[in-house]
Amino acid sequence: MCGIIGVIGEETASPVILEALRRLEYRGYDSAGIATLIDGKIVRRRAEGKLTNLDQLLRDQPLAGSIGIGHTRWATHGAPTERNAHPHVTDDVAVVHNGIIENFRELKEQLISDGAVFHTETDTEVIAHLVSQQMKTGLSAIEAARVSLRMLEGAFALGIMFRGEDDLIVAARRGSPLAIGHGDGAMYLGSDAFALAPMTNRVTYLDDGDWAVIKAAAVVIYDEDDNTVERELRISDASSQMVDKGNHRHFMAKEIYEQPEVIGHTLADYIDPMTESIRLPALPFDLASVPRITMIACGTAFYAAQVAKYWFEQIARVPVEIDIASEFRYREAAMPEGGLAIFISQSGETADTFAALNYCKEQKQHILSVVNVQESTIARASDVILPTFAGPEIGVASTKAFTCQLTVLAALALGTARARGAISEEREHKLVRALLEIPRHVSSALTLSTPIESISHTISKARDVLYLGRGTLFPIAMEGALKLKEISYIHAEGYAAGELKHGPIALIDEEVPIIVIAPTDNLFDKTVSNMQEVIARGGKVVLISDAGGVKRAGDAPMSHIEIPSCDPFIQPIVASVPIQLLAYYTAVAKGTDVDQPRNLAKSVTVE
Repeated sequence: MCGIIGVIGEETASPVILEALRRLEYRGYDSAGIATLIDGKIVRRRAEGKLTNLDQLLRDQPLAGSIGIGHTRWATHGAPTERNAHPHVTDDVAVVHNGIIENFRELKEQLISDGAVFHTETDTEVIAHLVSQQMKTGLSAIEAARVSLRMLEGAFALGIMFRGEDDLIVAARRGSPLAIGHGDGAMYLGSDAFALAPMTNRVTYLDDGDWAVIKAAAVVIYDEDDNTVERELRISDASSQMVDKGNHRHFMAKEIYEQPEVIGHTLADYIDPMTESIRLPALPFDLASVPRITMIACGTAFYAAQVAKYWFEQIARVPVEIDIASEFRYREAAMPEGGLAIFISQSGETADTFAALNYCKEQKQHILSVVNVQESTIARASDVILPTFAGPEIGVASTKAFTCQLTVLAALALGTARARGAISEEREHKLVRALLEIPRHVSSALTLSTPIESISHTISKARDVLYLGRGTLFPIAMEGALKLKEISYIHAEGYAAGELKHGPIALIDEEVPIIVIAPTDNLFDKTVSNMQEVIARGGKVVLISDAGGVKRAGDAPMSHIEIPSCDPFIQPIVASVPIQLLAYYTAVAKGTDVDQPRNLAKSVTVE
C-alpha cells in the first residue's frame, strides 16, 4: 500500500518527488522519506508520520541532486517510525519498496552471517543489503540488481538507486503496480499515473515480472526471463491538478456531496434516456449463455457485490456467487467453463482482487471489471471493463466510488436480464426510469445533514453500534458498520435483521444504539418486527426510512432519518447517503482523522 516515486534528469529532484508523494499519500501515511545523490553519494531525509513532517524537514534541510527516489509508507514489517521509514540504504544502494518480501528472514540471516549490519525492522532493508552484497562481488549495479531480484520471493514494486550512478534507477514489478513516465530530458517512476501527472502524461506500465533500467534519456524494459521487451506507451488521462477539498472541511465530505453529479455521469454512460434502455459496451461474450456469475471484491466493494447479487438473481434470474477476494482463490473454487467473473475495485490495484482475477482466467472465466481507474492493473488484465465515473476519491473511506459501483452493477443487471429474456420491455423501462431518478433522490438525502449531525453526537458516545437491514439493505447495514469503524474507531457490526434473535440480540442494552435501515418495501413489516424486539430490550433505535416507513413505525424509535421515497430497486443507493453522513459526523464529533484514519490506506496493494 506504500507509494513510490523516482526522478532522473530534473535540475533539483526533491521538490518534484515531494509533490508526487503528496499525490501518493492516500497509499500510506505512517512515514515518508526521500533520497538523492549529491556528489555521487546517497543523502536522505526521513520523517515519521504524515508527509507534512517531511515537508517541514526539507524546508529546514533541503536536498540537492538531479536524481532521487521517494516513499510514503503504510507499515507492514516494523513499526511506523523514522528509523523504519524508506528509503533504506547501505553505502552503495538506496531502495524504496511497495509490497512484502516473504523470504526476508532467510535472506536476512544469510546476510548477517556474511557481515551485513541491519538498522531497521523492515523486510525492505534486506533488498538494499542484498544488492550491495552482489556489487561487492564485482557485479555492475544493473547486474547486481538483476541477480538480487531473482532471489526475492513475494510481491513488490521497487525503485533502486546507486552510489556514483547519477543517471540510473532500476525498477522492478512483481505483483504491485508500477509505471514509468516519459518526460523531456527526464524520466520518472511512480506507483500510478496520478502521481506522475504533473510531470508527464506519457506513461508505460510495467507488466508483472518486468524490471527496467531507467536513464534520463531512455528506458530499457526486461521481462521475467531477462528478455528485452516493448511495453505500450500510453497517454494517461490522469489529472495533473491536485484535487482539493473545495469548501468542505474534509475530502470525505466533499466526495459525499459530489455523489449526485458523479452518479449522473455514470448513468449517462450506461443509459439511453430516449429509449429508456440500458446501453452496455460490446462484450466479447454472450450474457445470455453465461452459466453463472461470480463476483469478487474486498471491503466496501464487496458490499456492492452483495447488493448486486440480489439484482442479478431476482431480475436477471442468473445464479450468482460472491466471495471476498482474499479468501476466494484459497478455497480452489470449482467454476463452470464460460462463466462470468466480475471484479469490483475502486483503484483497480487491489492485490487480492488481482490474484483472484488471475485464478479465474486459469479457470476459463470471462473477466469483467468494474473500476474507477481505467488504466489500472485490473482494468488492463480484464476482457472488458465497465468504468465508474466517480473521479479521484481521496478520502480513505469509500463513498462516491461505492454508489457509482452500485449504479454500474444495477445497469449491468438490467442489461443481463434483457439479454437472457428475463425482463419485459415495460419493466426495463420502469427500472431505468428509477435509475435516472437516483441523482435527484441522493440530492434530497444530502439535505438531511443537520438532523444526522444531531444524532451523531449520541452515536459518538457509544462503544458498540449495531446496523440492521434485510434484502438489499442488509449489505448496506454492513457498509454502514464498516464506515463507522473505519473513521470513528467505534466497534460496529452489520446484521441481517432476521438473524438478530440467533445471537446478536444478546448484545442489546440501553448503551447500544441500533441503526435500522428499513425503507418501505416487501420486507418492511418483518424488519420493523425485528426493530420492536430490540426496543423491547432497551435498545436505542435510529430508524432510516421513507415517509411511509417513519409513519408506520410511530414513536417507537429513539429517532429517525427520513430519506426520499423511491423504487425499491434503487433504495440501497439512496440509503447509502445517510449512513455515510452518520459515520462522517460521528467521526467529526470524536475528533478523529476522517480522511486518513489510523492503520488504513486507500489502495491495498499487498496481500
